[in-house]
Amino acid sequence: MRRIIVLTVAASVCLLLSACGNGTSSSEGAQSEVQITTASENATYQQITQEKAKKMMQAEDGHIIVDVRRQDEYDSGHIPGAILIPNESIGTEQPKELPYLDQVILIYCRSGRRSKEVSQKLADMGYTHIYEFGGIIDWTGEIVANQ
Repeated sequence: MRRIIVLTVAASVCLLLSACGNGTSSSEGAQSEVQITTASENATYQQITQEKAKKMMQAEDGHIIVDVRRQDEYDSGHIPGAILIPNESIGTEQPKELPYLDQVILIYCRSGRRSKEVSQKLADMGYTHIYEFGGIIDWTGEIVANQ
């Protein structure tokens, strides 16, 4: 009985590790694309490279770019077209700025920590097309500042 449990645990770990290794990396060696899944509700979001995010931003698909930093950080410089929804303002209720659960949502913050938190919160609320692309500190595209 003990061997069966050990083998089952070992097989589960192997499956998890092999599933995590299926991401693809960009030619510039940026972060790999990974689908993040929680065990609780299988709510998911995708972590993408900033290059892929730039390409997605060019599409006329009704996407929304969300900056989840504080107001002062947003004012000092943000990606053009991004709206501000601070991480701290997002709880368990659907943000009014994001009325459609199936809308393409591109999320970033300063370093990538808060954007991952918000991506998971939104996935847990039922949003289905969430793309997290890290932090503005690594952004090589245009940045605009509020005066």
